[in-house]
Amino acid sequence: MLEQYDLGQLMVLDIETVPQYATHAEVPEHLQKLWDLKTQRLRKEETAEEFYESAGIWAEFGKIICISVGIFTNASPKGLRIKSFAGHDEKELLEKFSHMLAGQPPSLILCAHNGKEFDFPYLCRRMLINGLKLPGQLEISGKKPWEINHLDTMELWKFGDYKSFTSLSLLTAIFNIPTPKDDIDGSMVASVYWKDNQLERICTYCQKDVVATAQLIRRYRGEELIEDENITIVG
Repeated sequence: MLEQYDLGQLMVLDIETVPQYATHAEVPEHLQKLWDLKTQRLRKEETAEEFYESAGIWAEFGKIICISVGIFTNASPKGLRIKSFAGHDEKELLEKFSHMLAGQPPSLILCAHNGKEFDFPYLCRRMLINGLKLPGQLEISGKKPWEINHLDTMELWKFGDYKSFTSLSLLTAIFNIPTPKDDIDGSMVASVYWKDNQLERICTYCQKDVVATAQLIRRYRGEELIEDENITIVG
């Protein structure tokens, strides 16, 4: 599986997102009303204020604080190089990420777990909101499906099955991919950012997801995992 791809032409990525404001009370009044309307069917017993910690899931109410990317290296031994773009200024972060993509070939393949449903559209929406031009690798308007160089490790696992969501954690477990025990998970990112002010901690968590996704690709291809000593964090 995936043997047709040159891993040297593939970039693995993951993003971390949080609500745009620390609390619901800080959200401008007109956006509070729109948040209430957007989430009223999802909140169940919770109020709009209580549910606001989940606002990072929606690009209209959230923002990106970290993008981590990984590139496979073909030198022997084969490895993985990881770089992160993180910061409180989302526009600056996205500009740096876009500049990096501009230096890559148009044929570059972007890969993420649940990327087609979350990471890729979220990046596009936040770039447009920030007044930025979409990089060619993210621009899908007017392209035929086979012209879009996006891979999604969750979609690949479905094999045409539309019923289920399979987490990256579950796939790493069943493929025996060792993962460090994290002190946080995705549900805690907003709190760690807004209450604990620990962006570096979130960045480390994001990088680990890139490693896990890259290792999953190796398993899909029936290949050995990349050894820890061959995984390099740069920049």
